[in-house]
Amino acid sequence: MRWTGNIRFLFLFPAVVWVLAFTVFPLGYSLYLAFFKIEQKIEVKREKVPIVDEQGKVILDDQGQARTKNVVIKQETNVATFIGAENFKRLISDPQVKEAVLVTLLFVSFAVPLELIFGFLLAILFNQHIFGRPLLRSIMILPIFATPLAVGYTFFTIFYEVGGPLAWTGIPFLSNPSGALFSVILVDIWQWTPFCFLVFLAALQSVPDELYEAAHVDGASRLAMLTQVMLPLLKPTILIVLLLRLAEALKFFDIPFSMTGGGPGVATQPFSLLAFRTGLRFFDLGYASAMAYALLAATMVVIMLFFRRLRESYD
Repeated sequence: MRWTGNIRFLFLFPAVVWVLAFTVFPLGYSLYLAFFKIEQKIEVKREKVPIVDEQGKVILDDQGQARTKNVVIKQETNVATFIGAENFKRLISDPQVKEAVLVTLLFVSFAVPLELIFGFLLAILFNQHIFGRPLLRSIMILPIFATPLAVGYTFFTIFYEVGGPLAWTGIPFLSNPSGALFSVILVDIWQWTPFCFLVFLAALQSVPDELYEAAHVDGASRLAMLTQVMLPLLKPTILIVLLLRLAEALKFFDIPFSMTGGGPGVATQPFSLLAFRTGLRFFDLGYASAMAYALLAATMVVIMLFFRRLRESYD
């Protein structure tokens, strides 16, 4: 009986190991790195080594001593220097951080509201009795299942200005800073509008038909039915979808990374991509960890709002 009662711990053990190894430890170690300055130094040494022939025997000179040659040995070492909160202070005055935050805010300000609006309008449309609704609904949600990296590379091919399918338009989709940011926003809207549409459609279909019938009997117009029946009932759902999309959009990375590489210049470089480049391209791991925790703090604020509003909706 005791073995049967404790078997649950056996099944929980792999999940606990997974969380500790791939979540808790990286999270703690990155916080540790955020208080250090990590530098890569190359030490150059010159050593004399004996010259050997093809058989591996040492070649001797006329005096019977081993012939030698000078060999340059390069050795890379990582030096960690504790600097306290300097990495976090550096975030405040770094112009690259300000540009990346501006790109992120522009993306969030345009992409998220448009996704909610288009998703809501499509949900209203598909809530009607239209021909082929199940098939059209299935087609509509296909972009959700696409890998963001694959989506980015696909739209890079579509928007490619030399030989791409849309090259005949002459529109600088990727070479112009404003055009590139618009293209990234457009691709994100294409992929995530179906998510908003699906949630809104489920919420609309959960509204009792009696409410629509009562509003229709009272002589309510379509606009009045939208503003006085649908929107008040869907307010909790709209807020939840908004917070979910905000939390996801604040850390968007895949599409600009694969589609524009953050360019031209830094026109489409969000905060997450800047942190990635700082850590894995320029190897400033301490500063990149501080960036990651700043992004984590901003995202956690949004998540806390989400859970608070979710709790209020169900209380």
